[in-house]
Amino acid sequence: MPQNDVPDFTALLRSAERSAVHLEMRDSYMADPLFDAWRDGREMELPDAYGQWQDLVKETAARGVAVRRARVVSEPVTDYIRWEHSLTSRHNVAAGEAVRWLPRRLASDLMLPGNDLWLIDDRLVLFHWFTGDGEWAGHEVTEDPTVVKTVTAAFEAVWERAIEHEEYAV
Repeated sequence: MPQNDVPDFTALLRSAERSAVHLEMRDSYMADPLFDAWRDGREMELPDAYGQWQDLVKETAARGVAVRRARVVSEPVTDYIRWEHSLTSRHNVAAGEAVRWLPRRLASDLMLPGNDLWLIDDRLVLFHWFTGDGEWAGHEVTEDPTVVKTVTAAFEAVWERAIEHEEYAV
């Protein structure tokens, strides 16, 4: 589907009635000045976008929507994943997300999608595309029942094996 047919993400999350799940499978993402500061040992305030994200997740969870995030990671983890882990309690979990981590070595027998994604109410998948070096490359949305079923099964398999954020040490 062409990218211009992808709904606004805020509207998409607000459309969720039961569940919104996010599967992340990369060991690093886009260049980020917050990550650079963290890596260099400097403190930086989180920008407004982080607060807006938290507000959206809090609003979604308050409506009774289960918001879950699973991250499949290589070990030892990259500095980028170590940074994400350091933010997760105060950013994601505090907003109402349940977060789990799955070491990639424990996912070898799972059939996983080729891209990161959001799955809304087991009815719609928003795939995110990244370049090899982690830069944003685009996205697409599908409601194809076969794709939705495959993605749902993959996410649930990851979730079942993954380690709760509070128990996962990096």
